[in-house]
Amino acid sequence: MTELQVMPFAPGVARGMLCRNHDVAHDSIVILTQKELAAFNFRPAGIVVVDGAPLSHPMIRLLGLAVPTVIISTEAACRLEEGSEVLLDGTQGRIAWPADSDTEPVQAPEPPPAGEPVYSADGVAIALRASIAGVDASARALTLGASAIGLVRSEFLMPETGRIPDAAYFDEVLETICDRVRPLSVTVRLPDIAADKPVPWLPMQAGMTGPLGLQGIRLYDQEPVRGVVYAMLDAVTHLSDRYQFRLLLPYIVRPEEFRYWRGEIIQRTGKSLPIGIMAETPAAVLEIRNWFDIADFVAIGCNDLMQCLFAVDRDLPELRDYLDPYAPVLYRFLLQAADAAGNHLDRVQLCGLLAQMPGVLPVLLGMGFSAFSVEPEMIPYLANTVRETSLSEARLLAGQVSAARESHQVRELLGVPACDSGS
Repeated sequence: MTELQVMPFAPGVARGMLCRNHDVAHDSIVILTQKELAAFNFRPAGIVVVDGAPLSHPMIRLLGLAVPTVIISTEAACRLEEGSEVLLDGTQGRIAWPADSDTEPVQAPEPPPAGEPVYSADGVAIALRASIAGVDASARALTLGASAIGLVRSEFLMPETGRIPDAAYFDEVLETICDRVRPLSVTVRLPDIAADKPVPWLPMQAGMTGPLGLQGIRLYDQEPVRGVVYAMLDAVTHLSDRYQFRLLLPYIVRPEEFRYWRGEIIQRTGKSLPIGIMAETPAAVLEIRNWFDIADFVAIGCNDLMQCLFAVDRDLPELRDYLDPYAPVLYRFLLQAADAAGNHLDRVQLCGLLAQMPGVLPVLLGMGFSAFSVEPEMIPYLANTVRETSLSEARLLAGQVSAARESHQVRELLGVPACDSGS
């Protein structure tokens, strides 16, 4: 049997015929490039993405298909022969052929009880919350054991017609989400629109030029964005007597802007809902000690934080190597943030793909982070990791990782092999 070690992306194991035709049988394993992901709406048995940027929005949306997926380099993809039967392991990151029909597929772990924390090997409670972008994912979040909905990516909630969403629309869709995850609490991030997350009802504005341009809360003083934000707040107000909501303001950098919009929310809703800050830039994360004086909680958006920290547009496959989840400087930065949060660290939620990367979760646990918002499909796997992790040992590991000088040393510490993904 020949085997390629590749980058795992979406967990699970699939067996099927390799093909590059997207209109194939559902039991096939499709080979795609990242450019083809935008128009891809098929659900095959497995997916191989050639030269994919793992933190890109197209790749993140791909997770919603709940299909075993790996990322591979162009060079390694040349070894894959269309029409051959292969075994794809999206959990361990491997492609093997010929597929051995006698090989028992790896079973997905049992989900933890929904609505409850998962406990580490030494009894520390860890919250594994779900990040969702729509109604379908909400049902999976409950089934897969989310302790709460840590992030509703509301910019992806929109009427099928592409019209400007109003309060009636948000009322209907948020009620459906809340009903499907009852009795979990729901954190709604107000619309986080950006150049890499366009919406059909908003023409591109001057200044929406990339990861450092107009986005998130920086668009809230413009119509129709302001009206959409108010419509969402009106829906939350109407539903908040029946459901437990938290609100999250995206792309906050300055205390002044948070104070202003917190005041707008309180005035619009007339409610005392918990309101948090989405810290997605180095400046916002370095301010973490002071956020707790004005905000109820802080969510660190690791995907955007990494693209700002490494000065790389996360949607560009050509630059994906710079967005290195094993770079020691990233962990030194996060350790600094954890230390600065001090006794308030339990009010911090880490969002994004970083905690889902192989070997990374124990490091973050060792730094003291205890709440994570992740893709629903990852929760059973991460719960297993939490149960197997001793936090006293994880603290030592976090120190070793932060003291490393190069990425390959971090990989060695975490037991993560090099892979044929172009990284």
